[in-house]
Amino acid sequence: MRGQSTRVPLDWKAAVLPQGQVYVIPSRCKECRFCIDFCPRDVLTLSTETNVRGYRYPVVATGKDVACVHCEFCSLVCPEYAIYTVEVAGAGVTP
Repeated sequence: MRGQSTRVPLDWKAAVLPQGQVYVIPSRCKECRFCIDFCPRDVLTLSTETNVRGYRYPVVATGKDVACVHCEFCSLVCPEYAIYTVEVAGAGVTP
């Protein structure tokens, strides 16, 4: 038929996701763990240190410093706006 294009399946091995850098504002965190529980790549874990309010705050887990894909879900679920991500220019993560 005229005007139809050929559909090609996505090659997941060739796909590159954006890489993100996680930033936490420890003084705002209330240790709700939403960012940790809902991170699709399990990038975050709780710190052993506490903030000025006595709450532990999230940190990037050991060995996961390049696993963030800048989905920004952590910042969307945080009720205290204590975490956000920034896309790392020129970097990418394979799925």
